Amino acid sequence: MKKPVLVIMAAGMGSRYGGLKQIDPVDKEGDIIIDFSVYDAREAGFEKVVFIIKKENEADFKEAVGNRIARVMEVAYVYQDLHNLPDGYEVPDGRVKPWGTAHAVLCCKDVIDGPFAVINADDYYGRNAFRKIYDYLVTHEDDGKYRYAMVGYHLENTLTENGYVSRGICEMNADGELLSVTERTHIEKRGDGAAYTEDDGATWISLPDDTIVSMNMWGFSAGFLKEIENGFGAFLEQGLRENPQKCEYYLPAVVSSLLASDKATVQVLATTEKWYGVTYREDKPVVEQAIRDFKKAGLYPEHLWG
Repeated sequence: MKKPVLVIMAAGMGSRYGGLKQIDPVDKEGDIIIDFSVYDAREAGFEKVVFIIKKENEADFKEAVGNRIARVMEVAYVYQDLHNLPDGYEVPDGRVKPWGTAHAVLCCKDVIDGPFAVINADDYYGRNAFRKIYDYLVTHEDDGKYRYAMVGYHLENTLTENGYVSRGICEMNADGELLSVTERTHIEKRGDGAAYTEDDGATWISLPDDTIVSMNMWGFSAGFLKEIENGFGAFLEQGLRENPQKCEYYLPAVVSSLLASDKATVQVLATTEKWYGVTYREDKPVVEQAIRDFKKAGLYPEHLWG
C-alpha cells in the first residue's frame, strides 16, 4: 500500500485574510495554524503534503508557508482554477466564486495515486485526529466498496464564544459508520448548551453537547478522485441552471451520493480533541492562548521547525 498523503485546502486563504502577507501568526515565533497541522501530521506518519492554492498566490504562499514546510516534508502544489471545467462547460459571466471543496480536491488528480487525508488550511485539528486518520488509511483498503473515514468532533469542542458557526451534523449507525451529514449553518452556544436556528432566530432547536460533527477532516482512497470527476458534470448541469453565480460542489455531497448508492462506507473516527479556528477576530486570542498552553505542556517545542 502506498503511504498516505496529506492534502490541505488553502485556495481561499488569500481572499479570507485580505492577502497572504496579512496572515496572522498564532505564536510569537511566527507560526500559523497550518504549521501546527503539518507538525502533527508529520508526527502521525505523513511524509508528503499537497497544498491546494490559487496560482496567483503561489509566490506569496511559498514565502509565507511552503518554503519552511519543504524543509521537513515533501511538498507539492496544485492550483484551484475557476476555468478548470470539463469540456463543454464555461464559467458564467461575472462568476468569481470557486467551485467548492470537491472541485478543489479534484485538482489533485494528477499528483495523488494512493490514500490521502484532506483538511482545511485554517483549522486546528489536534494531534490525536491526525493519528486516527493516518492509522485508518494505512490499515484499510477498498474491497467491494470504497472504505473512507472521517474524524468526528463533539459539537461542544468546536463552538466559539463570539458568534455562530456552520457545522455538519453527523448521523451514524451502530457500527460508527456515517449515514448522513446535515449542514446546519447557524449553530451557537445558548445557555449551558448549543442550538441551531433555520429562521433567523425565531425558533431554536437544541443539540446535545456530544453531537458528532464534521470539521472537513476526511480520509479517502485514490478512487475518490475519479468519483468526484464522474459527478462533476451532473453538478454543473444542475448548478449552472439553478444558481450559476454561487453553486458549489462540496465533498460531503459527493460522499453522500456514494453512501446513497451503497458504493462506500465512511468510518467515523470520534475524537475528544478541541478544535480551534479564527471564525471571528475575537477568536484569535483564544487560539494564541491554546498554543501557549500546548507548548507549556510539552506538546510542541518552542520553535516548531528548529
